[in-house]
Amino acid sequence: MDESHLPYEQQSLVFRLRKRAEIRRQISTRKSVQEGKPDRMADLLEEAADEISRLTDILGEYDIRPDC
Repeated sequence: MDESHLPYEQQSLVFRLRKRAEIRRQISTRKSVQEGKPDRMADLLEEAADEISRLTDILGEYDIRPDC
């Protein structure tokens, strides 16, 4: 879900992590972009977002909602 229209404080952590990874991958002056190699930090940001989403889904099954 695109949360870019929301103020920063209202954007979810998952959205912000994914957006930061996307931005890193688009910076043409980054060495990894120039060499066509993976950006390990962007990969890590997306991995964290995926894990948070997965855990949030599990908590949702138990009707427990985190504040992030």
